[in-house]
Amino acid sequence: MTVVDRSLINLVLKECHDRNFSGHLSEDRTREKVKTCMWWQMWQKDVAAYCKTCDRCQKSNKSTGKRVGNMINIQEPRRPCKTQIFLPCHRDDIAMDTAPLIWNRVVSWPGIFTKIISYREPKFTSALWTNINQLFGTKLSFSTPYHPQTDGLAERMIQTLEDMVRRFCAYGLEFKDFDGFTHDWCNLYPELQLAYKKAVHASINQTNAILEKGWNPKLPQDSLRKQLVEIHFTAARVKRMLDKARKHAVRCMEDSFAYAKDKWDKSHAIPDFKVGDLVLGSTTNINNIKGCKKLKDSFAGPFVIKALHGENSVEVELSEELSNKNPTFPVTLIKPYKSSHAEQFPLRNQVPQVLPPIESSGIKKITKVLKEIKLRTNKVREYLVRYSHPASEDEWLAEKDITEATKLLRRFRQPRNRNITK
Repeated sequence: MTVVDRSLINLVLKECHDRNFSGHLSEDRTREKVKTCMWWQMWQKDVAAYCKTCDRCQKSNKSTGKRVGNMINIQEPRRPCKTQIFLPCHRDDIAMDTAPLIWNRVVSWPGIFTKIISYREPKFTSALWTNINQLFGTKLSFSTPYHPQTDGLAERMIQTLEDMVRRFCAYGLEFKDFDGFTHDWCNLYPELQLAYKKAVHASINQTNAILEKGWNPKLPQDSLRKQLVEIHFTAARVKRMLDKARKHAVRCMEDSFAYAKDKWDKSHAIPDFKVGDLVLGSTTNINNIKGCKKLKDSFAGPFVIKALHGENSVEVELSEELSNKNPTFPVTLIKPYKSSHAEQFPLRNQVPQVLPPIESSGIKKITKVLKEIKLRTNKVREYLVRYSHPASEDEWLAEKDITEATKLLRRFRQPRNRNITK
């Protein structure tokens, strides 16, 4: 059937896309439904515009296609290697604990820092660190939230360190050496630091110790080479060797970055955001949204871009409900918002901006303990708890994280309620 009445066209679009029997499906599936009903001039263009400007679809659908944001080199490497110092500390350490640790164990080696790159941790954002850095002229540079690529060199080193520790302490905080003696995981750090310094890195094709000092530290396996003759270079030869090694390392780093950038840019699109654009922000890192986590919207907004920070991050104007969140987003976590025109689609409900409901900052009340799990060490136990709010999901917690744990666990450990998983 051919129609020219615009009100009937809008009604067909609404019935074929917005209704419960249509399910807000994709543009292709909506087009197939419209095709079986009626035809009008430029009907495919109207269907495409109607689906692309649907507010619910833009917020609920996952982001597909190429990720936005090409790889850019934030700072040219002035040195082909950097010093690694591994220090164990506690998760709940405050700035007063961190400052003496860095002063006594780190500053004594390279001297006063020119710049500290860190994520937004209270250990480095406190007034104590701000005053210390002002006193010594150190600049604090914080990375973009939810964007670890800002300091990719440190992130990659931390990943390698975690892998090394995991191979020894996968099932507890203690490990046994080849002689059968038990050690705490903190004792691993000096040995792993030497192992990392003497390892050949793919980007520089050399060890950090050679480029930093001109010689590799001696390790236990080097005692096996006592019978070999050591060749001693003169100072001039050592200098030439260091110069050649560092130049070669710089060339290798440039080639490595060029290869990584080319591979990254092939799967990423160039960002095209401007100040004043409307965008949707990803809810991946917003953990206090009410309701079931699996059914929450993938994006929230729309928000107005008020500033651009380089090519790969933007600053948006957040609403009052999300004012405690950082307004800076990497471009990989936003997407453009397409506004719907009331004149073109008058039957579509032009609702005001609806933001995800945020949970209150208070502690959620735990009503009961459902299950208990024993880890392989039989020393750490976790419990599956249920909250009073019906939309809150069950969660595994340690005993120290459960409010009123004594009463809840006493009730759980009654014979008829006991449910243990190994």
